[in-house]
Amino acid sequence: MISVVIPAKDEQANIGPLVEEIHRALKDKTPFEVIVVDDGSNDDTFGELLRTGERLGCSTKAIRHEKSTGQSTALHTGVQHASGDIIATLDADGQNDPADIPAMLDLIPTMTHNDFCIAGYRKNRKDTAWKRFQSRVANKVRDGLLGDGVPDTGCGLKVFPKASFLKLPYFDHMHRYIPALIRRHGGEVKVSIVNHRDRMEGESKYTAWNRVWVGIVDILGVMWLNRRTRLPNVVKTETTQAQ
Repeated sequence: MISVVIPAKDEQANIGPLVEEIHRALKDKTPFEVIVVDDGSNDDTFGELLRTGERLGCSTKAIRHEKSTGQSTALHTGVQHASGDIIATLDADGQNDPADIPAMLDLIPTMTHNDFCIAGYRKNRKDTAWKRFQSRVANKVRDGLLGDGVPDTGCGLKVFPKASFLKLPYFDHMHRYIPALIRRHGGEVKVSIVNHRDRMEGESKYTAWNRVWVGIVDILGVMWLNRRTRLPNVVKTETTQAQ
């Protein structure tokens, strides 16, 4: 069972077409469910998911936050309510292509550690030149400081075990640092090149200003966590049996 978890806020126009694409991509591949966490929307994102799921005969779960708490909290809520052992995440705006999920799932048997993350890499982004420049700089700084080995941590397409995610420390904006946090636990990270598209409808919730300042604080926080992590190397274990 794969649980596709989508944090969404005011994405009524996008969520129906996106679920249709997920259904086409996975229906012949694996059992799956689609979980949309409506993070305090002012539209009917919640109802649109249920209507689309019923029309397609697709297993869906709609969860609504009373008020907006941010993408990381919405993602955390969705994973907690997931039935699947494997989580696939993507953004609700339609810029991530669900057709890329099967190739990412195919990488799971190649992983050598129980804790892992397969991270999408939007090699050919459809954003403005200015936004692409910002992302390149931010990703180089982040990778230089954290060493997570991921060229595009902002990509919403990621695949990881539910159990691995629930081991991670929760904080606001932690969704951007899942690969680094997985590595912090001694886990494995692989990168998969994925498609990137124009936003279907609506406008982005992010600006250059809020990305820069929040990113600096978060990177420092993750560095603090990494420096205080100690992973033991167990070399011997013995037991005795009760007489």
